[in-house]
Amino acid sequence: MMENHSIQAVIWDMGGVLVRTEDYHPREALAAQFGMTRLELEDLVFTGESADLASVGKISYRDHFAKISRALRLSPQALEAFERAFWAGDRMDWELISFIKNLRPDLKTGLLSNAWSETRSIVERAYSFAFDHVFDTTVFSADVGLMKPQAEIYRLVLERLNCPAKRAVFIDDMPGNIEGARAVGLRGIRFTSHEQTISELRAMLADE
Repeated sequence: MMENHSIQAVIWDMGGVLVRTEDYHPREALAAQFGMTRLELEDLVFTGESADLASVGKISYRDHFAKISRALRLSPQALEAFERAFWAGDRMDWELISFIKNLRPDLKTGLLSNAWSETRSIVERAYSFAFDHVFDTTVFSADVGLMKPQAEIYRLVLERLNCPAKRAVFIDDMPGNIEGARAVGLRGIRFTSHEQTISELRAMLADE
């Protein structure tokens, strides 16, 4: 693998990086059922007080979707159909997963995700995926009561990796999360595609 004398760990975001919405048609069709745009529907699911509470583990994934169900006046059966349709266009980037696995053992790998409770088990079931086979540590915001871009959550994943901030790279699709990581002393790469990210990371490692 790549030789380096400074970078010891690479830390990855999950949603928008490892798991991405590649097909927006299911969400667009779902939004149309409720007289909404796709962006309005995504705001309902991903933003607001309920989503924030779920992200730091103060309410469960189920509690959050129960609030969405009430807002949309869904029956339990309709809520199940809503969830299936909402996530139907998401895909795991297996090429990127393979690249991350091949970084080890020369580099430590971490996952740092703003994610609701039960996310680990949901993703593992949906994609037959084992986080522990790819990452040395995984930090989900709901499990630790912190979320990006809070400084404490970056420090927590660094502590678990036993790696100083200046020797770690953080990869995320959200500019604010990259800024939060850099404020703590990590290097940052903003994800726009796996080709771009792999190229930038390889260049960064080659410079060491």
